[in-house]
Formats: sequence, C-alpha cells, structure tokens
Amino acid sequence: MDQDRGRERAAGLLLIAAAALALVLANSPLAETWHHLLEAPLGIALPQIGMLTPHLLVADGLMAIFFLLVGLEVKREWYEGRLSTPSDRRLPIIAAACGMAVPALVYLLVVDFQPELARGWAIPAATDIAFAIGLLALLGPRVPPSIKLLLVTIAIIDDIGAVLVIALVYTAELNVVALGAALAVTGAMTVLGQFGVRRLWPFVLGFGLLWLLVLASGVHATIAGVMAALTIPLGRGESRSPLKRLEHRIHPWVMFGVVPLFGLVSAGVTLTGGLGTLAEPIPLAILLGLFVGKQVGVFGAIWAAVSLGLATRPAGTSWIQLYGAAILCGIGFTMSLFIGGLAWPGRPDLIDSAKVGTLAGSLLAAIAGYLVLRFAHLTSSTQQDEEEACRLWAAEHDDGKAEP
Repeated sequence: MDQDRGRERAAGLLLIAAAALALVLANSPLAETWHHLLEAPLGIALPQIGMLTPHLLVADGLMAIFFLLVGLEVKREWYEGRLSTPSDRRLPIIAAACGMAVPALVYLLVVDFQPELARGWAIPAATDIAFAIGLLALLGPRVPPSIKLLLVTIAIIDDIGAVLVIALVYTAELNVVALGAALAVTGAMTVLGQFGVRRLWPFVLGFGLLWLLVLASGVHATIAGVMAALTIPLGRGESRSPLKRLEHRIHPWVMFGVVPLFGLVSAGVTLTGGLGTLAEPIPLAILLGLFVGKQVGVFGAIWAAVSLGLATRPAGTSWIQLYGAAILCGIGFTMSLFIGGLAWPGRPDLIDSAKVGTLAGSLLAAIAGYLVLRFAHLTSSTQQDEEEACRLWAAEHDDGKAEP
C-alpha cells in the first residue's frame, strides 16, 4: 500500500514538474528553439496528420497507449472492480455525468454560445486522474480510502465520456474503407480472445495495425487504444489474466513516461498578457467550467443522489471530504489539454487560449481541493473524537434502559 502511494505521489509530482518545465521553456529565450524542436519533421508521412513531428508523435501516437491503459482499467473495473454491480455504478455515474454536463454548460454560457468558440465545450468536462491521485497521495492517511475509490471511479467514467466525445464530436471526415478495416481488425482481435489466445504479442501487433487504420479513417488515432483494450481477454478465473498482465506492464511506462511527456509538449504557452488573459472568453470559460462547474456538478449530484435515496454516501467519508474530492475533479490538465488541441485545428491562438484556461483552472482546483481535504481531516478527526467520547459516556452510564 505504501509502495503504491509512493508511486502515485511520484507520478503526480513528475507530471507537475513536466508542466512547469514546459511553461518555463515557452517563456524563456529558448522558446523559439523549443517550438522548432517540437515541430521538426521526422521524415515519416502518415495519413491525415501528414509529416510526423515530435509533438504529433506524443499527441497522436504515445497517447494512444494512454488510452489503451484507460480502456484496460475500464474493462477490468466494469467486470470485477468498482463498477461491477449496478449499485456500485450508480453514484459515480450520476456524479460523472453531472460533472461533465455542468462545466460544459458553464463554458457555453460564458462564451455566449458563439459557434466557433462553442467547439471547446468539452474541454472543462475532463478530469486528470493522474494529477488528482498524485495530490491525494501527498495527503496520505488524512484522506479515507473511499474518497480515492470514488474519485478514481468518477474519473474512469469521465474518461469513457471523453472518449465518446472525441470520437463523435472531433472527427471531421471519415474514410469509410479505413474505418471498416479497423472494425474488421477489432473483430479479429476479439475472435482471438474467444478462441483462447492468451499470449499478448498478437494483441499488441493488432493494436499497432488498428492505430494506423483508425488514423487513416479520420477518427482520432488515440481511440484505437480503447478499441484494442476491449478485445483483450480479462480471463476471469484464470491464474494469468492477459488484460491484467498488459495493464501491469504498461502502467509505469504510461504514468512515468507518456503522461509527463504529453504535459511537456502540450502545456507550454506564452504568458504575454499576464492575468488579463484570463478575462478573455475562452480562458475564462474553461477556468470557471473546471473550478466552478466541476465542483457544483459533482458535489451537487452526490448530495442529490444521497438525499433522494438513489445512492448511499461512501463509508467513512464526511460531506466536507466529498466536497474536497469534487473540487479535485476540476483538475482537467492532461485530457483538457488534449481536447483543446482537437477543438480548433489550425488555430494555434485559440489552442493557446485554451491552454491558459486549462492550466489556471486546474491549478486553482488543485490548490483549493488540497486545502479543503487537508483541513477536512482535522474537522473529521474532531468530530470522530466527539462521537467516540459520546459512545464511551453512553457505555459508562448504560443501565440497560433507554434514557428519556
């Protein structure tokens, strides 16, 4: 347990450090050199995206492995984890759905539904689980395990929603032949699992082919990661589950390699306008969506679901702790930066504006969420001490009869 917490803390800190380094590079004398390095052609031409660059290699290539991990986690949790029963799914599904809808509505209201700006509505709807769990790891035992379980489950469902949004909203043109071939490869990989194939290499090769076909189809190539994950056998009851083996192998590479690299190549934005930049429509809409919309949507949904009897409050949690977790859901970062890059292709000015709002909103949510949970621990401890004192008093004065 301590080892897992240490890895989570290290992964979260590494992601923060990568984002900070990107900002420093983008606002230093090395900015122009850094930009040319990220956009330098690698000599490989690919369908849809053209000449491959280091930035595209990370955003369209390595991030597919990130989505593969997301897909593996979702499948495992759905069949034998935190989402395996309807009662387990109810509260996080309600919270995640409202936690996506309310920030999107806040964003649209701030940009006044302007058609071009409205394309970014999904940016504040995302949650960065690596960043949020990293902060929870820093808090250590001050946060009950049920808070982490709820936050992870909400983020998993959030990721499912983000994948659907990317596939349905940010796909400009479709190559039907390539898409059909991708579906055929997906079917073939599913058949391999049904016929008892348990070695990983056929699925890894299939994932590579699937990535190329999805890229050629016009659907964002990272969706190939989720499609591939759904075909890999979970092997319930088997001693060596293919899905769990693959998840275990790629998890450290994703958390300590892919995600920080994405933060490094994507978080850099020139901060020339100072704080005044945050008053512009896109940054302000994203900031308010992440910081205000997320906590209102997630916490409001949890409170309503518990109050109406649709779900029960997670064991061992206080309302203030649940509120702190809801604020942490406003850390969009990785997924928000990713969606921001898809919303306005060919408009680096708008993409940079989205980065400013994402970084500001995520930072505000991270600080506020951390502080609420930090002091919620003290409040919860005091409350628990008072309850324990009451129980001891009752035990000492209990004469076997109910008090009037």
